[in-house]
Amino acid sequence: MKTTNKVNLLFPELSLENLLIAVIFIGILVRFINLGTREFWYDEVLSLLLSTGQKTAYVTPQQFPVILADYTQLLNLPQESNFGDVIKTLVSLLRGTVAEPHPPLFYLSQHLWLRLLGNSEIAQRSLNTLLSLLSIFCGYGLGRTLLGYRGGLLFAALLATNPFFLFQSLNVRMYAPLVLWTILSAWALIQLIGVDKIQPQSSQIEIKSSLSFKQKLFWTGVLILSVVAGCLTFYLFAYWVIALAALVLYLDRHHWWQHALRLGTGVLITVPWVLWGTRQQLRNADLGRFSTPPSFFATMLQHLQDVAYLLGVQLLVGDWITSIPTLIAVMAGIFWIIVFIVGSIRLWKLGEHQRLGVALILGILPLLLALIADILGKKFTIGFGWGRSLMIILPGCLLLITLLIQRTTKGQLYRLTATGLIFIYLSISIADYSLRHRQMFHQISDIISQEPTTPTLIVMNSKAWGHVNRLAYYISPQYPVSLLAQKSSKLSPALQKSLTAKPSVYGRIIWLEAAEPVWSEPTTDDQRQEIENFLKQQYQLQNSQVVFGTMSLDKFTINLYEAK
Repeated sequence: MKTTNKVNLLFPELSLENLLIAVIFIGILVRFINLGTREFWYDEVLSLLLSTGQKTAYVTPQQFPVILADYTQLLNLPQESNFGDVIKTLVSLLRGTVAEPHPPLFYLSQHLWLRLLGNSEIAQRSLNTLLSLLSIFCGYGLGRTLLGYRGGLLFAALLATNPFFLFQSLNVRMYAPLVLWTILSAWALIQLIGVDKIQPQSSQIEIKSSLSFKQKLFWTGVLILSVVAGCLTFYLFAYWVIALAALVLYLDRHHWWQHALRLGTGVLITVPWVLWGTRQQLRNADLGRFSTPPSFFATMLQHLQDVAYLLGVQLLVGDWITSIPTLIAVMAGIFWIIVFIVGSIRLWKLGEHQRLGVALILGILPLLLALIADILGKKFTIGFGWGRSLMIILPGCLLLITLLIQRTTKGQLYRLTATGLIFIYLSISIADYSLRHRQMFHQISDIISQEPTTPTLIVMNSKAWGHVNRLAYYISPQYPVSLLAQKSSKLSPALQKSLTAKPSVYGRIIWLEAAEPVWSEPTTDDQRQEIENFLKQQYQLQNSQVVFGTMSLDKFTINLYEAK
């Protein structure tokens, strides 16, 4: 191989292609190393509850203590003695999802995984991790189809190391599978349209002749199944289906009806769920939280900020967004907006009309559709959930970045740009899992394990099921632990009533104060003082500490009281 293909600065004996392959394996290794290095966060434990099919059996804590182990049972599969019980569990799972804002495919797949591997952190996260590896492999296929061998490797390497996708690959939620369905559907559609329609400017791309009947049948099946899977995983996948339709009109409008049949078939297959489940979910939807402010100027400014925020989180910041100021993500997003605008102009001048159009349709069009929907609907959804609501744009944006690097840089600049961005991605991802603490509920469990036979009452100022179920998951059901969970305003009266009715039952009380109770307001100083004064009558404060993780939902103050 020529010396011009060597990465002279850092790896003098390693070609860029081999370096990209090594980076892909590093991205895979980082995933497997971190499968069990952090606790379930709030939404993950809700995914587990829904996946067991026992969400309908969950009862919100009332104004009296309950045995914590009763909630622990809900985080496992229910007892089943025959196939009929299995069917009942599946029916219960579907009924549990109708109160959720998401379609059921993710929960059904996690349910299957739960039956195979159990409910440990590693087991639950491994499915999304494996799907992310398949996404990287398919990303190489899509990248090679559009950009050649080196472009495919670079796209796969960026996907493997992207901090946002890496975090979602280790997150028990439905967002990582979306990347697979978007990549698969785009790859299949481009194969059916024909690579020759893209008019590649580089000899690196092999132009294939028209597909055989078996190949068309295969790619048609892949397209339909990926559209079905995407629609049944996340409702905003509809933006992606529209983008695919736009891609058809852009590249192959003369055969639009054939592609429309394929896309339409995928959408039609989801109709049974739409008629039964989606209708119920819409009735339960809480759309008020996305409402816009009354000022037109403030509204438009917020929309623009959301766009920059989304791009900044997905293309650079990753899960660090839960710990850093929003401004940093917005500034990162503005940087990428400038890069995309300047780079697109440069690509257009270079004659890369077709591939630029494909990348913009796959990466930017779904974002524009979501922005238009927000403006017309007077809602803010783009920036919801730390950027995860529009996970469908990530592959297209990374594809655009790959195209920009490959076509606007040459020689040493190409190598420095590609390896530099990958190095930044890896550094952010590795630092995320190395420097950030995520073991809050283990600390609570450790306190209880010091006296495992002492009857303990956990008093918590939150009834939020994410907090309740995390306690139930990480505290052993073998410990004699009860839970009194109430809103801050009602916690002190409930505690006084409980201890008055059953004095001296608990040898130890852990007052767990959540900084963000989710369903109610945080505890005020007066409420805190009232609880302290009452507990001092029968208990002695032994220790007080603050535990925290990567977001406000993870911050708790632990006050340990022992009977006098």
